[in-house]
Amino acid sequence: MNSEIVTIPCLEDNYAFLLHDTRTGATALIDAPEAAPIREALEARGWHLTDILITHHHWDHVDGLTELRTHYGARVWGAAADAERLPPLDHALSEGDTVTIGDLEGRVIDVSGHTIGHIAYYFPTAGAVFTADSLMALGCGRLFEGTAAQMFESLSKLAALPPDTLICSGHEYTQSNARFALTIDPENAALISRAARIDAARAAGQATVPSTLAEECATNPFLRADKSGIADRLGMAQADPVAVFAEIRARKDRF
Repeated sequence: MNSEIVTIPCLEDNYAFLLHDTRTGATALIDAPEAAPIREALEARGWHLTDILITHHHWDHVDGLTELRTHYGARVWGAAADAERLPPLDHALSEGDTVTIGDLEGRVIDVSGHTIGHIAYYFPTAGAVFTADSLMALGCGRLFEGTAAQMFESLSKLAALPPDTLICSGHEYTQSNARFALTIDPENAALISRAARIDAARAAGQATVPSTLAEECATNPFLRADKSGIADRLGMAQADPVAVFAEIRARKDRF
């Protein structure tokens, strides 16, 4: 195995992630909600932070960045399209660009919708994509800046990745997302089973992130807007999948 991923709970319900290249020792942080738990995780493993990859500008994804950059001297990567709202970048990125962490190469994917300029980082050899507030466990981010069409396109890009890809998303919202998903897709046996596992995990104080893309494609209603059963249940038979997605997102906002 050429890499190791560590999930770090931050703030009330955020997650940050460490991606460590086991051969070179290079270590990247994906998002920086707060510094203390991230420094603790690094020090516990004897790792040095070489890079910080930012997905979007919201405060709960960047608040710890200045302290971490100052302490470790890490390079900061983020979206060129959002550079004016991000901390100063050493590397400004666009879709299709490559991020190099030691021997690990990641590909930048534009996943605008939650914000304009939100990016995800896909590392094929690590088998993981860091999606923050775009594709989430059993959900997707609110459309604060983008449109339903933009978010649907973004999720479609992520859904095209290999099924065993780990979805490393930015929040512990899964239990609430599962309750909502069951209102949209109540006869989905995979969803019913997953919701029960999520309840058990949360009762035991365990994280539900990361998940796999296969799980999300089978159970996440936002990835299933093109399924006829979903559209029929919403009274939208023959509707365009983007319209179905928009209706699911609107219902989630009211949930």
